[in-house]
Amino acid sequence: MSQAVSSAATQARHFPDGAEIIRCTGVNKWYGEFHVLKNVNLNVHKGERIVICGPSGSGKSTMIRCLNRLEEHQKGTIVIDGIELTNNLKNIELVRREVGMVFQHFNLFPHLTVLENCTLAPIWVRKKPKAEAEEIAMNYLKRVRIAEQAHKYPGQLSGGQQQRVAIARSLCMSPKVMLFDEPTSALDPEMVKEVLDVMIGLAEDGMTMLCVTHEMGFAKSVADRVIFMDRGEIVEQDTPDAFFSNPKSDRTRLFLSQILNH
Repeated sequence: MSQAVSSAATQARHFPDGAEIIRCTGVNKWYGEFHVLKNVNLNVHKGERIVICGPSGSGKSTMIRCLNRLEEHQKGTIVIDGIELTNNLKNIELVRREVGMVFQHFNLFPHLTVLENCTLAPIWVRKKPKAEAEEIAMNYLKRVRIAEQAHKYPGQLSGGQQQRVAIARSLCMSPKVMLFDEPTSALDPEMVKEVLDVMIGLAEDGMTMLCVTHEMGFAKSVADRVIFMDRGEIVEQDTPDAFFSNPKSDRTRLFLSQILNH
């Protein structure tokens, strides 16, 4: 379909050096007979903030899960920071070191404290000494405004607090890219803002971010580019101003009318 709706000028808007960190070319994925991703092409520049939206079943979560090989694509190429994602386990490990992911459900280890959740990967994957890993973790826990909970267990925290811990845990690996898969959809409404505020702070610091979300206010205030997916395709992508004020596709207009008037 019409991935060409977006111009190259839109994609390069804030990125005059053209430095790319993600390149997806002709990416296809099937679950059995179901064609979940159809010829997806996507280039992401370093420091770019992208919001991906679309109806349930449109392939948006599958697409970002392919970016760290949580899902395997069957056709096309995905290159992250110069490394192609294939069945090569070494390449997968290298990419996962550089790509943080925050899920809808927090995926914290319930038997570890907040601090232990945050230091586990830096100690085991980055080989950092425990004291250094704990110092890094405390800095990020302060950053997400939850340092006072460092010695509690996840079950003692609210959903919003757990999601902020999950973000801090990803940041402790010093990732080059952060992927968010509907990070606020499992939260009570009053907890959504505290998580979005943390994400806005990351965006302001220049983190490369891809976020699957229905939070259109977040998209308007933070995104460099909004991508609309439907039926496994990128239907439309543009700057937030153009995307919301002048959507080109009937499918985009229908989706926005449903979600903005909800």
